[in-house]
Amino acid sequence: MSLTINELEEQQRELQLPSFGLDDAWRLGSLIVGLARERGLAVTADIRHGEQQAFHAALPGTSPDNDDWIRRKAAVVRRFGEASYLVGERFRQKGRPFDLDPARYAAHGGSFPLLVRGTGPVGTVTVSGLPQLDDHLFVVECLRRFLTER
Repeated sequence: MSLTINELEEQQRELQLPSFGLDDAWRLGSLIVGLARERGLAVTADIRHGEQQAFHAALPGTSPDNDDWIRRKAAVVRRFGEASYLVGERFRQKGRPFDLDPARYAAHGGSFPLLVRGTGPVGTVTVSGLPQLDDHLFVVECLRRFLTER
């Protein structure tokens, strides 16, 4: 399975929040961890509100490498204002390598901008531990559930 650029852009238009604060970060993070535990997924989850780390959880089966992936994927979202998977797909579909410093940036799936309608990006939500498309789809699923439950 793969997603088109149009589908990825549509996800960003769809997954805009009415607001997002620190209590929301806790609720979204708890939703991610709960669903991951229910499915037996070994993931690390991270939510940033601005530059503040508002939520972080590492589940059994993860390692410090997942924290590094989170840092690098979220850096892509902060730099480009788009999901890390979308940024990577734009480069891949053009047949170009992602040429930013790989020690600082990873254009792989799993980090998504926290977009507030009428405001723009206010943070990031990132998951690491699954194949990149699965990381991306898991974050999208959790954001959809979060929006539905609000």
